[in-house]
Amino acid sequence: MVAVTVEQNSKRWLAAEGTGLVLLGIILVALNLRPAVTSLGALLDEVRAGLHLSGTMAGLVTTLPVLSFAAFGALTPALARRFGPHRILSSSVALLAAGLVARALTDSALVFFVTSALALAGIASANVLLPGLVKHHFPDKVGLVTGAYTMTLTLGALLAAATTVPVAHALGGWHAGLAIWAGVAAVAVLPWLFLRRRDRGLDSAAAARSAVRPSRTAIGWALAVYFGTQSLNAYVIMGWLPQIYRDSGFSANTAGLLVAGIMATGIPLAFFMPSLAARRPDQRIVVVALNACYAVAYLGLLLAPVQGVLVWTLLFGLGQGAFPLALAMIGLRSRTPEGTVALSAFAQSAGYLIAALGPMLVGTLYATTGGWTAPLLVLLAVVAVQGGAGLLAGRPRYLEDTALTHREDAAFSRKEPQ
Repeated sequence: MVAVTVEQNSKRWLAAEGTGLVLLGIILVALNLRPAVTSLGALLDEVRAGLHLSGTMAGLVTTLPVLSFAAFGALTPALARRFGPHRILSSSVALLAAGLVARALTDSALVFFVTSALALAGIASANVLLPGLVKHHFPDKVGLVTGAYTMTLTLGALLAAATTVPVAHALGGWHAGLAIWAGVAAVAVLPWLFLRRRDRGLDSAAAARSAVRPSRTAIGWALAVYFGTQSLNAYVIMGWLPQIYRDSGFSANTAGLLVAGIMATGIPLAFFMPSLAARRPDQRIVVVALNACYAVAYLGLLLAPVQGVLVWTLLFGLGQGAFPLALAMIGLRSRTPEGTVALSAFAQSAGYLIAALGPMLVGTLYATTGGWTAPLLVLLAVVAVQGGAGLLAGRPRYLEDTALTHREDAAFSRKEPQ
């Protein structure tokens, strides 16, 4: 009897330890999902000079993350079904670390592009896999764990943006400033080396047979458009809002502080928003509230950019709660970890392609019209599309149920008439 009790307690302890290790691994990976991008942005002038990049090549560097997230993220579900999600995630983080250290050591523009793409491929895969792993290991705490890793992701971006330049100056140049983040990524690999064995016994053939295709469902497209339009707004805010503030009469320093305020507002939202979304089966009221923040903020910039600037800044920060909401809905709109990974891959890959159009479109309109009225009106239209897609995505439905209905309809249509 004592032996049985000891064995049961041992199993419980090992299960708790394994869960703790998974949570630690998820948090460490989330910390590394944005520094590769924001650290480069902070040192872009130094990197351009060091690698002798033209303006066009520098523009390609800044567009590479979005394109990589779209392209490499789409390949992840098939790899996860074939080799297992834990193995693919450990390999992805290792690829991220290797790409970061290689690009920090080179003085060749070509090698810098290739190694950056490798690092971003690792991030793209991790972006897709994390929601599925949360669904698998924490099925009853999807909102809480999603909030924890989303907040960590936001903190990682801010930390890299704030510390990369001082580190580069202290250690002798941009090479060192970028290399420091390879060390952080290497630490994130360690938990997943132990977690790789959780994919033993994986039936890849069965996983492939049970795979769903979000591209054939309304839920998949609704989430893709919602993820893409909220990302488009976020990239425009980070890339163009400082210029809008400066053209309104604010100094460069003040404009930077205002945008930093938007990012700071998003940190607590990143933690609480997924839990708030998970408490209810229907997220449409949250979608409406966040969209109203964006709509009022853009209208405020059109009508009173100076007088109400603090209000518009706060509303922009609240509107960016759409990002953690989108991540939470990926887990909430699917029943299985495999469905979550498939939905995550489609929503993020298609979404990042949509998002890539935003900064370019806004820049073109600004250059063509010489002002911000046309770009802001277009962004208001984007907010309307975001709201419509969010209302469809926020309904209490599941990807697997929709996919099953489609398969049943297809099977029925193929039957021979009696």
